[in-house]
Amino acid sequence: MQLSNNKKIYFASDQHLGAPTVALSFPREQKFVAWLEEARKDAEAIFLLGDLFDFWFEYKKVVPKGFVRVLGKLAEIRDSGVLIYFFVGNHDLWMDDYFQKELNIPVYHDNQEFTFGNKTFFIGHGDGKGPGDKGYKRMKKVFTNPFSKWIFRWLHPDIGVRLAQYLSVKNKLISGSEDVKFLGEENEWLVQYSKRKLETKHYNYLIFGHRHLPMIIPVGTNSEYVNLGDWIGYFTYGVFDGENFELKTFRS
Repeated sequence: MQLSNNKKIYFASDQHLGAPTVALSFPREQKFVAWLEEARKDAEAIFLLGDLFDFWFEYKKVVPKGFVRVLGKLAEIRDSGVLIYFFVGNHDLWMDDYFQKELNIPVYHDNQEFTFGNKTFFIGHGDGKGPGDKGYKRMKKVFTNPFSKWIFRWLHPDIGVRLAQYLSVKNKLISGSEDVKFLGEENEWLVQYSKRKLETKHYNYLIFGHRHLPMIIPVGTNSEYVNLGDWIGYFTYGVFDGENFELKTFRS
């Protein structure tokens, strides 16, 4: 992708809309919609790196109630010609084709490589990557198993969505609520994962969400690991201007 004059690439992750309740997350939704409106002014593309919703499941004819403002804004921005890419996170991993069909937004279930100008990017949500985190990795295999999805689909949405929302907020394995402090480079498993990826191919930027802690760490020659933080306590986002990448905080 070549950036047009004065255009930028924007990145954001982990809005967790709906948590801990729809009412309490509503101000965050309004703030995120305001950021989308601001970003669209000079955006070549917008990358959303997962956990936009604290829970999302697509039945054949039903999607979770709510989030009209953010969905409407995404549709409006995409219809205006701005590219939007969505990566599923561990909270919205049951996303199917709703975004593609209704919003014309491609959805990725794993890491992807992109090149912007002369810079290479490795992009993903980041859950279940790197050493450790074995409990979550086992849980993810269960949750993504087609049989598990089939069983859950048979629950009435009023029951299934309520149950999933409760577990999403209460279960620390799912919510990632313990990700509140820097653990040291040797214990940051996405840092270690990034270094392993660089053993086989060079990337200028390896960008993830999931960790909820904004950080930029050099991991190789002209290579940086980036975590985008979240829209719960930090309201941080990434922006690439064609030459440089930086983390910023949105203040509305």
